[in-house]
Amino acid sequence: MTPAEDDVPGTPSADRPAPADAGTPTRAATAADDFGSPRTGRPDPRVFYPAAGIILLFVLATILFTDTVTALMNTLQRDVIGVFGWYYVIVVAGFVVFSLWMGMSRFGDIVLGKDEDEPLFRLPVWFAMLFATGMGIGLVYWGVAEPLSHYVSPKPGVEGSDPALAQAAMGQSYLHWGVHAWAIYVVAGLALAYAIHRKGRPVSIRWALEPLFGDRVRGRLGDVIDVVAIIGTVFGVATSLGFGVLQIAAGLGYLDVVQPSTALEIGLIAAISALATISVVSGLGKGIKWLSNGNMILAGVVMVLVLALGPTLFLLREWVQSLGYYVQNIVRLSFDTTAFQGEAGLEWQSSWTIFYWGWWISWAPFVGVFIARISRGRTVREFVLGTLLVPTVVTTLWFSVFGGSALYRELTEPGSMLVDGAVDTDTTLFQLFDGLPLGNLLSVVGILLIVVFFVTSSDSGSLVVDMLASGGNPNPPTWSRIFWAGVSGLLAIALLLAGGLQALQTAAILIALPFSVVMIGMAVSTVRALRAEHAAILRAERRAARSALTEHVTTRVSESISEQWEELYPDRPERWRALARRPRKGSPP
Repeated sequence: MTPAEDDVPGTPSADRPAPADAGTPTRAATAADDFGSPRTGRPDPRVFYPAAGIILLFVLATILFTDTVTALMNTLQRDVIGVFGWYYVIVVAGFVVFSLWMGMSRFGDIVLGKDEDEPLFRLPVWFAMLFATGMGIGLVYWGVAEPLSHYVSPKPGVEGSDPALAQAAMGQSYLHWGVHAWAIYVVAGLALAYAIHRKGRPVSIRWALEPLFGDRVRGRLGDVIDVVAIIGTVFGVATSLGFGVLQIAAGLGYLDVVQPSTALEIGLIAAISALATISVVSGLGKGIKWLSNGNMILAGVVMVLVLALGPTLFLLREWVQSLGYYVQNIVRLSFDTTAFQGEAGLEWQSSWTIFYWGWWISWAPFVGVFIARISRGRTVREFVLGTLLVPTVVTTLWFSVFGGSALYRELTEPGSMLVDGAVDTDTTLFQLFDGLPLGNLLSVVGILLIVVFFVTSSDSGSLVVDMLASGGNPNPPTWSRIFWAGVSGLLAIALLLAGGLQALQTAAILIALPFSVVMIGMAVSTVRALRAEHAAILRAERRAARSALTEHVTTRVSESISEQWEELYPDRPERWRALARRPRKGSPP
């Protein structure tokens, strides 16, 4: 999801250091993290080997025992959704409440950095980078497919006319991609930003939990936390890569370039992972950065073209109306577990809401690290409101343009966006382009967008995972970063072999369960740290106020007595001044 992270400065480095004193950032915390810096050090064996071993064991088991693993994942999906579906819903809703509280509370003025630190990036640049964080393979894949799917196959319990179903489809899509997704990232990003920039800790999930667990984060408990974060991040990246490959293969098939197949999907993963590996080995950090930024511009151009070439006024009206529907129904939708819809409700939840909550949670370490690194010098309030509102507005606009265009066409030309009476999520984007002027060109550009997002996601994801596996070193060795890029590709292949789209969704749901517990701990740690700091600020302000009051009263009393002395004893004014200058008993001369 994120563009190249290598150019983000201000990241602490340590192989496994003892933390700096509270409030005193290490030298590395203030040094620039330049991509050109030598990649030194080695992975932390207590984190690297367990995480790599678990992931490779899953990949090996999936390749050797594909049918067994597929059946196991299907069973686990059913059991996890049946037992923990309500938990995912209430935890994510709690993260939204937590984020809003942090942004509007008395903690909002605390700076994520030294008190005198200025923001690392200007506000427009920071907003653009936040947008880039959430703009990736997922939005390209689901921008058309999700609203159309909700319209054609509504959530169990949702009924009404075609316009009512279309409106409900847009509102449900906004729920999955709006404030809730970004509240999850706020929980991780705020805890990390405070630990990294305010306390000078290394870039590692364990240090975000230091206010809760104290020095225990240096030991086995911290190792377990980082291992869980690495596994979650790799599975999250692999899930996104899987979606991207499914759509690339479908797009090539739609353009009659090649027939989609599992072999083609595996070949695409191998080829694009190789491109990501080349970018790692060659040190083309700047090139990948510009490629990523150019891709964001290209995505914006495509959105504007679809808006201009499609039903423009309808799309703008629909965006405003859907925003109102979303705000009006956000509480009801947030807590809707389809409890009265039986098995159909559980199946729908596992394919949509619970899948998304799991996917966002598995991405939280990756995105949290990124937004933390770019937010040095921001206040807590700026961080929360910027992270929640800006990406949400842009995302809703994206869905209204692409999803709204698909809904408009399906409403006015029933069946035009369907394949054999159903939504083909892999080809809906290309079906939409096919009905617009310059359709073939837009389809080629769409494939290019996905490929570049694939490369930058793999490259950036491997960097974050490698930092976590190296104790927070922002410039880990090249070989280990290549290793994690390859592992992400292998895992994506394994998940596609184990069931394609359903396996990708199941993996996201399952892997998020343990890390959701870590995120609850991060929220508690953040509250503890900010409360302690706010109390310290209040004590310092009271001391300063008392000192200023004492000085003011002393000055006024001295001036008053001096004036009265001179009136009573005009011939001896110097006597009072001498007394006033005489040190008090016990005070320093």
